Amino acid sequence: MTQDPVISARALDLTFQTNDGPVHALRDVNLDIQKGDFVSFIGPSGCGKTTFLRCIAGLETPTAGQITVNGMSPDEARRARAYGYVFQAAGLYPWRTIGGNIRLPLEIMGFSKAEQRDRVARVLDLVELSGFDKKFPWQLSGGMQQRASIARALAFDADILLMDEPFGALDEIVRDHLNEQLLALWGRTEKTIGFVTHSIPEAVYLSTKIVVMSPRPGRISDVIESPLPRERPLDIRDSPEFIEIAHRVRDGLRAGHQDDAA
Repeated sequence: MTQDPVISARALDLTFQTNDGPVHALRDVNLDIQKGDFVSFIGPSGCGKTTFLRCIAGLETPTAGQITVNGMSPDEARRARAYGYVFQAAGLYPWRTIGGNIRLPLEIMGFSKAEQRDRVARVLDLVELSGFDKKFPWQLSGGMQQRASIARALAFDADILLMDEPFGALDEIVRDHLNEQLLALWGRTEKTIGFVTHSIPEAVYLSTKIVVMSPRPGRISDVIESPLPRERPLDIRDSPEFIEIAHRVRDGLRAGHQDDAA
């Protein structure tokens, strides 16, 4: 029996009205994401990757088409706390400790103090930051701050995690380490993850499915189902299978640019 998709988009269009006229951000986007998928969105700047993620989260309203999250509209899913969202910047409040930052959404949602403590301890352990709850953001490295941001998104235990280039500003060594940690976290929690990136190796390493997008307006040019095992050592990037997928992603990106120039 086929399961209904956790996230489904049908004929999705989004047009922004500006002083210089309409800007077509997304056109005819169709996509299904199944429970437990790790889906990366990759494409050139301005292709609508982040815009599509924001549509899933109910932060942007499509001009046409339909999108559902757990069978609900994005706005209903947001009110039901169906997802956590990790932005490009960690966005931690400097006057609150790491524990206090993670606790903030739980305070807003009215969780008891005991439940807040338990959840903060659990997610800090998940992102390997146990013992840092009383530190302030300025006392942590950029990579650790981003892990704290992920912990905050995990705190209310939503089944879906949406991540908008969370590691884009980090150096390659730190990024590789956080990629490994994110895969381990995904394996432990079995969450459904939507992940925006500009990095081909990152997309191939992390994903069960890679969505290649073309620019102006944003549309899906290819959806690549990864044959790689879910448990992936970092050196899998040297394997023929990995290199073959990376070539297909690169070819899809080039084809999108050629279509745009035609």
